[in-house]
Amino acid sequence: MIRLHEVTRRFGSVRALDGMSWTAAPGQVTTLLGPNGAGKTTSVEIAEGLQHADSGRVEVLGTDPWQAGPAHRARVGVMLQDGGLPQQVRPMALLHHLATFYARPADVTELAETLRIPEFAGTTIRRLSGGQRQRVALAAALVGRPDVLFLDEPTAGLDPHVRRDVWSLIRETAAAGATVLVTTHSFEEADRLADHVVIVTTGRAVAEGTVAEVSGDGKLEDAYFALTELADAG
Repeated sequence: MIRLHEVTRRFGSVRALDGMSWTAAPGQVTTLLGPNGAGKTTSVEIAEGLQHADSGRVEVLGTDPWQAGPAHRARVGVMLQDGGLPQQVRPMALLHHLATFYARPADVTELAETLRIPEFAGTTIRRLSGGQRQRVALAAALVGRPDVLFLDEPTAGLDPHVRRDVWSLIRETAAAGATVLVTTHSFEEADRLADHVVIVTTGRAVAEGTVAEVSGDGKLEDAYFALTELADAG
């Protein structure tokens, strides 16, 4: 379980989070939607343990991630939208190396084939396209069989065929019992993946529930704009 309750975070005079509260449960895909500057990245980085909250309560796998040790971090997978990968190594060498850090790693060859990484396995990461790097980053996040998986825009830059493969892999990961949090700007992605949706704006969550609960009788996209515009209007 990921749980944020009344979390605040300031950067100087800017209040990035203003009582942010949301949850993500095991065995489900939770999608986090919100405009740029809404607090998505800050709240997720706090849940990942990359930032600390100024106040409020944060729990991931039953502990505060900011103070968590190696045993906790070994159970968490993180895919950043950009960066975080060494540039001079080839993809398979990187994945095999990462697998050595875990007691029960995924089958690297099978994982790579699912994401079609062998198509460009002979190229260093520095020379890969953006979509190819996305696939390697996702594999790196999954190689440790995490109990909690954070994915930031996981299908950005992917062609439609690979996007469907990635969606299937994300669904399979949640079905195996992991807590999966996907940050996305894609309403199609949220519609296809989400068991649970959180809409955030102005540093707080303004809606949370299933796609049907959040969108009511309409479309998720329409509900999103109505909720964020209402919140922005005060």
